[in-house]
Amino acid sequence: MSFAIALVLKAAQKPLRILCTREIQGSIKDSVKAEIELAIERSGLGWFYTVLETEIRGKNGSLFTFAGLRHNATAIKSKAGIDIAWVEEADMVSQVSIDILDPTIRKPGSEIWFTWNPRFETDPVDVMFRTDPPPGSIVRRVNWNDNPWFAETELVRKLEWDRDRDPDKYAHVWLGEYSRNSEQRVFRNWRVEAFDTPREARFRFGADWGFAVDPTVLVRCYLDSRTLYVDHCVSEVGCEIDKTPALFDRVPDSRKWPITADSARPETVSYMRRQAFKIVSAIKGAGSIEDGVEFLKSFDIVVHPRCEPVIEELTLYSYKVDAQTGEVLPVLEDKHNNTIDALRYALEGLRKMGPAPVITANPNPPDLWGRPRREADTWRTA
Repeated sequence: MSFAIALVLKAAQKPLRILCTREIQGSIKDSVKAEIELAIERSGLGWFYTVLETEIRGKNGSLFTFAGLRHNATAIKSKAGIDIAWVEEADMVSQVSIDILDPTIRKPGSEIWFTWNPRFETDPVDVMFRTDPPPGSIVRRVNWNDNPWFAETELVRKLEWDRDRDPDKYAHVWLGEYSRNSEQRVFRNWRVEAFDTPREARFRFGADWGFAVDPTVLVRCYLDSRTLYVDHCVSEVGCEIDKTPALFDRVPDSRKWPITADSARPETVSYMRRQAFKIVSAIKGAGSIEDGVEFLKSFDIVVHPRCEPVIEELTLYSYKVDAQTGEVLPVLEDKHNNTIDALRYALEGLRKMGPAPVITANPNPPDLWGRPRREADTWRTA
């Protein structure tokens, strides 16, 4: 709807010839004409536009026309003088149609607007714009969280339902990820659930440093038996080193408990230590990523709804896929993994001790290996 409103407003400001198109348009009912009409109504411009059966005209000479790309090559090529072509549902558009449309819209200053929900990485529009965009292209990924009014809509409940029960659907429908084989997902052992953190919890903190477009991250978690609870998280792209202490302070008790951080930035670890954080570098080592991920998969993971970056990455973190065969490979993708890395670091000490231990949030828990503790061994946290 935002594109339709933008076109209606632009065409009211000056005379424009606008072609609204999609791959297949069997009749005018298959077009976005109804959406343009609704945009006119919502913009209060009903007095300015005349809605005809197959086109819409403005009092200043603006004209909206509607056509399908497939089976209409001649008609499309004949539409000279187009200022803006809006291609809706562009994920369904063939390469042949793109090759016909692109040179047709050639008026000086003309534009082609493509809007779509991504389906597959191999779709022509995705290859064109998400792999190597043509010069002068403007590509924007817009999700539900970019809509400031989204929380006021009925869609919130649908999003939460998909997020909690169907991570693949959530990633595709709500986060704009490609539709994929569920076998590509790394994590299945998790859920989103509101919970109260026990006062006696033994917290574990993990930090990952931002590089370029990657965020600086701090997560707080604790173990109760075979369940890993993630109750707080901060994530910020472009966080300068002198702003990092304030970022970490947004996580409760971050200065009280030890933090294990990415060792790739020793100068940052040193700086944070001087700022009174109890922080050490992760040891890592060969195979530490794969081992750390497998260790996380050995627990049931419960994420508090406020930890949105963790929820998003647990949803999107995936294995690579063979481009030729579509086969899921035993190789982890190096993306959507900043909070995942932070969780690995948080549990690194436990992982290096061997198989996943049984830990409770009990004030008098067993030791790390599930054995009863003697009274002198009991630990407590305030």
